[in-house]
Amino acid sequence: MRPFGSGKQLEKRRRRAIALLRTGTSYRDAARAVGAALSSVVRWKQAYQRNVRTGLRSRPTPGRPPRLTKAQRERLRWLLLRGARAAGHTTELWTLRRIATLIEAQFGVRYSAVGVWKLLRHGLEWSWQKPERRALQRDDAAIARWKRRTWPHIKKRRPAWGPSRVSR
Repeated sequence: MRPFGSGKQLEKRRRRAIALLRTGTSYRDAARAVGAALSSVVRWKQAYQRNVRTGLRSRPTPGRPPRLTKAQRERLRWLLLRGARAAGHTTELWTLRRIATLIEAQFGVRYSAVGVWKLLRHGLEWSWQKPERRALQRDDAAIARWKRRTWPHIKKRRPAWGPSRVSR
């Protein structure tokens, strides 16, 4: 798994580890100083020895580049926070299909439901939320009264005698 940080930051970390090794620091101490695994520091040293100039350079992140730019993702976040009704839907519930339609309308980019899910999880760092179902006739004050007055009378209590009591 790729460690946290930009390519430049990670390259700087590798170069710092090599500088420590060149001053006579042990592999273990260099790894501890830069917050890396011992095997990584050994691998970096081998790469540096193979090619001093380019052995430690950062490489591009593998995979397809994102289809939405950072500015577009921020705009999408803002649109989602405004709510589904503001986007023309009848309820405040965002579904993957609704978000895909919004992305296509706003940015001209088509996403599948799975693609929208990955974008929300990794691109926007959002989590899945399920709305709580509540009756339309719900009366919170009556529920609070029932819990306070009626529930204590019908709740089973532990008897004063029996196996739960410690005998002397």
